[in-house]
Amino acid sequence: MKVIIADDHPVVRQGLRQMLAVEQDLTVVGEARNGQEVVELSRRVPWEVAVLDYNMPGKNGLELIKELRQRYPGRAVLILSMYPEDRYAVRALKAGAAGYITKETAGDELTKAVKKVATGGRYVSQALAEKLASRLTPEQERPPHERLSDREYRVMWLLASGKTLHQIADEMRLSPSTVSTYRGRILKKLGLNTNVDLVHYAMKHRLIEE
Repeated sequence: MKVIIADDHPVVRQGLRQMLAVEQDLTVVGEARNGQEVVELSRRVPWEVAVLDYNMPGKNGLELIKELRQRYPGRAVLILSMYPEDRYAVRALKAGAAGYITKETAGDELTKAVKKVATGGRYVSQALAEKLASRLTPEQERPPHERLSDREYRVMWLLASGKTLHQIADEMRLSPSTVSTYRGRILKKLGLNTNVDLVHYAMKHRLIEE
């Protein structure tokens, strides 16, 4: 099984390569540092599974999932993230990812997850399976943040994490005015007035650490 891996930290990529090298039937055929490199690499080399960090410079995990799934519908995307499952996994799977694991559990789960998604399966933990079941709740009964678009959700999380508009603009490669527009939409949809309100909301719903 041919695998491409992507993370903006060289040490993490090296660790992923070493984990996968233990299995004789898994081969890492390429590495990428950011979203654009993932797109270019996916065109150059044959691959069956892409293991992507959720949050890289430029295109983030959700945008990459959608693009890769559109270009290569028969191939699997596995998201590896530092963020707990309850914050981003549902969105990643909804975007087309075949699985989602955290970096904390990668040592135990990575090879098993890659093999499962490579053969057409889905890889989720029991906790995530329960979270997915809760998505069957009617939309009007879900918390407001679950009704944000993927990009709005990312901006919301970055704001709640203490990033400034200019920092978010740099990270997402948007203009500050565009980020400000997103901020306005987010506050309106969540029924909030200020960034402080947003931080309190994110803490209440366990979207960020207190």
